[in-house]
Amino acid sequence: MPRRGENIYKRKDGRWECRVLKSNGKYQYSYAKTYKEVKEKRNILQECVKSGELKVPSASMSAVLLFESWLNNGLAERVKPSTYESYYRCLTKYVIPFFKETGNKRITEIQVVRFVKQINDNPSLSESYKRKIVSIFKTAMRDIFKGSKEYAPIIEAIRLPKVEAAAIQVFTIKEQRLIENTAINFEDSRALGILLCFYTGIRLGDLCALKWGDIDFEAGTMSIKRTVSRNKNFQSDGGKTILLVGMPKSRKSIRIIPLPNFLLELSNQMKMYAENENCYVLSGSDDPLDPRTYQRLFKKILDAAGVKKRKFHAIRHTFATRALELGVDIKTLSEILGHTNVSITLNTYAHSLMEQKKKAIDKLNEMHIIQMESDSYAVTDFVVTA
Repeated sequence: MPRRGENIYKRKDGRWECRVLKSNGKYQYSYAKTYKEVKEKRNILQECVKSGELKVPSASMSAVLLFESWLNNGLAERVKPSTYESYYRCLTKYVIPFFKETGNKRITEIQVVRFVKQINDNPSLSESYKRKIVSIFKTAMRDIFKGSKEYAPIIEAIRLPKVEAAAIQVFTIKEQRLIENTAINFEDSRALGILLCFYTGIRLGDLCALKWGDIDFEAGTMSIKRTVSRNKNFQSDGGKTILLVGMPKSRKSIRIIPLPNFLLELSNQMKMYAENENCYVLSGSDDPLDPRTYQRLFKKILDAAGVKKRKFHAIRHTFATRALELGVDIKTLSEILGHTNVSITLNTYAHSLMEQKKKAIDKLNEMHIIQMESDSYAVTDFVVTA
């Protein structure tokens, strides 16, 4: 059991926590499942503080301690909650367990190569998830050994696995019409949010975070300023997950989107039941609707429409595909979608763009045939001059 002054505590979630005061007056934290484990970590931390190793990470330090320190000391404040959750899952499930094994206690070039190989050779992981794990591992290494000349070449040598772009899910025009008709006539008025996504391409989190004050009925526009997500709760109190309202995916995701007139009219009808400008569109209150709740509603609508189940994000892909089919230029589409840069839009919808190119060439081919068949067109009319 912990003694007074040990700076070891048992958290409400059952884990043990220790803290050690650093020379800059701030605490370094570490966690473990048992009192014995956390005490050992505290002793290592104390030795590192005395030797000054916490300031300049080196190969002699415990790999587990380095990765845990990176996770538990300020990272959550520097990145978005969803990003931190991805980092946490990756490190606690793959990176830290690997470096706990005998022979992998320190971060060396050999261990780095072995870890990346272990991930790449894991048949239970998808190619895209392998890339994600290695990418997060590389990010952690860069942060931990920032400014280290010794580790710079090792980190840069880490190669991310190549991944073929997965085929995007898109609703056909017939399926879209069935879903729209079902949503308009559905007993739950929140179903109209699906139409909003079909004609603006906004993400589910953006939809759930939309407030009535974000819709300018006079200008006919909608502002995307925030997003809602459900993330792991890293606090000692509360449930396992927590609903968070934060900034959108990127700076470019904060944007203003024009709304079609029919959506403005439908939205205006819904607004009559709103308490005030500051309440959320879907929930009708000061608390946002949980995206998981809306996903369940979306599945009910697909069932009622007789349409094969797909992820909610397929609506966003459908919007982008329809826009390209209608001739919307790629830069405008990228801005509406809130992509960081045009290349993301190009890479994501390369297949749709190729289809558009083929249609354009087919039209030119038809024009040529018509001209050839025209009485007024004759090859002999051409005069070749030197």
